[in-house]
Amino acid sequence: MEHLDIYDEYMNKIGMESRQTVHERGLWHKTVHCWMYDDDGNVYFQERADSGELYTTASGHVSAGETVRDAFHREIMEEIGVDTDASNATPLQIVFWRQDKDAKNWHDRAFAHVYMNKLPAGFTDFHFQSTEVAAVVRVRAKDCMDLLMGKIPEIIVTRITPKGINSVAITKANFLVAPDETPIVKYGHILQSIMQITGK
Repeated sequence: MEHLDIYDEYMNKIGMESRQTVHERGLWHKTVHCWMYDDDGNVYFQERADSGELYTTASGHVSAGETVRDAFHREIMEEIGVDTDASNATPLQIVFWRQDKDAKNWHDRAFAHVYMNKLPAGFTDFHFQSTEVAAVVRVRAKDCMDLLMGKIPEIIVTRITPKGINSVAITKANFLVAPDETPIVKYGHILQSIMQITGK
């Protein structure tokens, strides 16, 4: 059974509980949102196995006793099979995330730590956690920003799967967002950060 460190609303650690209890009671805990980019100004989204929607490169809970950087390394390795050096990962922001699904008695109160790290340009040797990830989609951050801002209706991206690499068209509807979110609000900050770092 997975356990998570729990916190008060000021991010002071107050104990540890099982993951199930954390979500049943809506206790504050830490998650990590992992992003990979390359020097060519590309960002890497995972394509979710369950919905086919595009989301972070990898993400998940920070386990009890685990650092955020350790969780970054573990999630990237588990979900897409990249052994990245998390000591070089850049912290971008901490998002205070709240969501409730009362019908399922599920409550999320997470400090989502957003980190990004560089992937070697041209890297394609991904190994996917098949229950979580169907593919990795590589897209220029600037093109993605233009898409999410509504400047263009669709873009052509590179889709990397266990069976090979191909090009596909995507629109704003392909991105995973919560009911009260928009793609530009959810993903704009990471895209802007990658554009600034790479200059592309």
